[in-house]
Amino acid sequence: MTVSERFLKYISFGTNSDDNSGDCPSTASQLVLGKYLVDELKQIGLTDVELDKDGYVYGVLPASKGRENDAKIGFVAHMDTSNDVKGDDIKPQIVAYKGGDIKLNDKISITVKDFPFVEKYVGCDIITTDGTTLLGADDKAGIAEIFTALEYLVNHEEISHGRISVCITPDEEIGRGADRFDIKRFACDWAYTVDGGELGEIEYENFNAASARITVNGINIHPGSAKNKMKNACLLAAEFINMLPEAETPAHTENYEGFYHLGGMDGDTSLATLHYIIRDHDMQKFNQRKEFLHNLCNYLNSVYGENTFEISVRDSYYNMREKILPHMHIIDNAVNAMKGAGVEPNIVAIRGGTDGARLSFEGLPCPNLSTGGANFHSIHEFIPIQSMEKMVEVLVTLMQG
Repeated sequence: MTVSERFLKYISFGTNSDDNSGDCPSTASQLVLGKYLVDELKQIGLTDVELDKDGYVYGVLPASKGRENDAKIGFVAHMDTSNDVKGDDIKPQIVAYKGGDIKLNDKISITVKDFPFVEKYVGCDIITTDGTTLLGADDKAGIAEIFTALEYLVNHEEISHGRISVCITPDEEIGRGADRFDIKRFACDWAYTVDGGELGEIEYENFNAASARITVNGINIHPGSAKNKMKNACLLAAEFINMLPEAETPAHTENYEGFYHLGGMDGDTSLATLHYIIRDHDMQKFNQRKEFLHNLCNYLNSVYGENTFEISVRDSYYNMREKILPHMHIIDNAVNAMKGAGVEPNIVAIRGGTDGARLSFEGLPCPNLSTGGANFHSIHEFIPIQSMEKMVEVLVTLMQG
């Protein structure tokens, strides 16, 4: 099966994760895909294949004869898709791209004006959505590329390699992908996530990340007699929002610039809630951002009364850079594999996070490699077939150690 055939099969499974669920995996649909992936790994010829009780898919390609003592390498991808956009009933389209805008439906296109980089894919066969759902390349393209590379090694016994482990995780998109990852079972010296990014990207720096919930407690009273009595929670929440730095939002930042992102809000006169995520590559600046939110709540409480504003902050993951630096040979290996496949390596910092960030802090160095797609978590998501094919070449080289 080709990498594009695999990818198209995987995206036929709707696997949005659900942050409001306490189950693992958070949605039953992930288990359905997990069972399919287990069957496929067995058909390819891997051993120790299992879908565990938490929805993690494991498998091992044993070392070639004489290479049993080589370093053990792992590859990780995730089966869930973002719940920001509808992720089931996906209707992919394959476009032989000749330049210009790509029409998804009568109202929506991937335009050169909005996405000028698309024109570097002239001559490629691009898989897109129909403009009503996300595509699922984050991260079903990663799964397809890993599985296709494994199958290639199995079918080419003349290519020797050490022990290779694979794990497909659930719930990465809601920050839980590494929660129940069994590192002992995975038994690798290092690993790579294959998760997002345009072709050639290699990432070993990511955001430090936290989530913040701000609760605003108002006082409701009949508006006809509200003077000097009412505290409108929605208006107070708006005041909080307007006191944050206007330029420090995702729409105004790039590269190593951090941000505050208002991801959701709800409320009425009596009670309002703001949901933020906090991001920064620099740990000191990251801590300062969290402190700023606490100080802002304290200030507004001094104005409007104690406990008007309540805040809770939870760290999500940290920048893996410090954990990768002692193992830079694994980055060098990735660079050489890219070059060997005719791909120009591009070492960049992730403006996000991966399972690998968490795993690196738990003792498994795990940088990230591109899948070759773009515009993830969006109806404008796309991936060129040729980029996936190149990533298979890269992974085959890496798997050889």
